[in-house]
Amino acid sequence: MARVRYGARTEAEISAARTAGSRLPDIWSTGVVAVWESDPDAVAAVLPPPLVPTGRPLVRATISRVELTGYPLGAGSVAVAAAHRATEGWYPLVMPMTHERALTGGREVFGEPKKLGEVTVERDGPVVRAALARHGIAFVEVRGEVSGPLPAPEPVRKTDFYFKFLPAVDGSGFDGDPVLVHCLRQEKVRTLERITGEVVLRESAYDPVADLPVRTLVELTLGEKTTDQQGRVVERVSARDLLPYAHQRYDDPQQLLDGPPEGSA
Repeated sequence: MARVRYGARTEAEISAARTAGSRLPDIWSTGVVAVWESDPDAVAAVLPPPLVPTGRPLVRATISRVELTGYPLGAGSVAVAAAHRATEGWYPLVMPMTHERALTGGREVFGEPKKLGEVTVERDGPVVRAALARHGIAFVEVRGEVSGPLPAPEPVRKTDFYFKFLPAVDGSGFDGDPVLVHCLRQEKVRTLERITGEVVLRESAYDPVADLPVRTLVELTLGEKTTDQQGRVVERVSARDLLPYAHQRYDDPQQLLDGPPEGSA
C-alpha cells in the first residue's frame, strides 16, 4: 500500500524535522519601522494583566518584505510598549501575514496574534510607501522619502509578550488557564536609513489601531534586518482577567462568546 500521508510519522522523521528547523540560515527582511508616542490612557487600556504600561506610551508598527526563494512573504506588526515585572518589551495587537504558513507556527506555538492580510513595502528611488491592510482597509500606512543613512545599531535582544490560550468548547471562556509567553528576539541590522514622512492610521472595525493616535513621531526608518526567536512560558494568568481582552485576537467580537449551536451533541 502506498504511504498514507496523514498517517503517523516515525520518530526519525520527527527528529529530522526538528533538527532542520533549528538550523535555518539568517533570513533577511527589508522593512519600515515607525514608532510614535500615543495617548497614554489608550495604550494602558489595551494591556491585559499582568502587563502594565512603561514610562512612555509608545506604539510601534513594523512592515516588512522577506524575499524567500519561491515564497516571498509580507509580515507586519502593530505593538504597544509594555512591561512585565522587571522586563520591558512590546505587546503586539495584530500581526498581518501574507501566507498561512507564516501564521500557524506563531499562533499555535507562541500565541502570536497573527492574521492573514496584505503587506506592502515599496521603494521608488527615495520615495517609500509601506502599508498593512485587511478587509480592503490600509489601516496603517507610512509615506515618505529616504533622507539619509544611519549607522547600523549593534545586535540587540528584544522581548515580545504573548498570551497563549484556547477558547472553551462550550463557549464559557477558555479551556484551561492561559499562559503568558516571553518571546526573546535577537535582532541584527545590516543597513538602516532615515525616512522623512508620516504615519497614517485609518479607521477599521477589524483592526482599530486608529484608537492609538500619532501624537509625536519618534522614529521612522527603512532597514534590512534578521532575527531569531525563542519563547518561554513565564506564568499562568487568570482566565477571568484575560477574557475581556480576548476579542483582540478575532475579527468578530462575538466569536469567543458564541457557544455551540442549539441541539449540538
